[in-house]
Amino acid sequence: MSVPDLSGVNWRKSSFSGETGACIEVADGLPCVLPVRDSKDPAGPSLVFSADAWSAFVAGVRAGEFDF
Repeated sequence: MSVPDLSGVNWRKSSFSGETGACIEVADGLPCVLPVRDSKDPAGPSLVFSADAWSAFVAGVRAGEFDF
């Protein structure tokens, strides 16, 4: 998977982000990939996941697979 140019994307915070500042931002609208970054470090690195990998991760979160 090639890394897309993220310089012009619109980032949005999760609707579950509270006032803690510990959240992620995602960029929508890119075909087949979902970029993710730390909202506290917008100039820092971004991770880019395939749409299938991100969907599997979200399903796991919803199913409680990462609860401890």
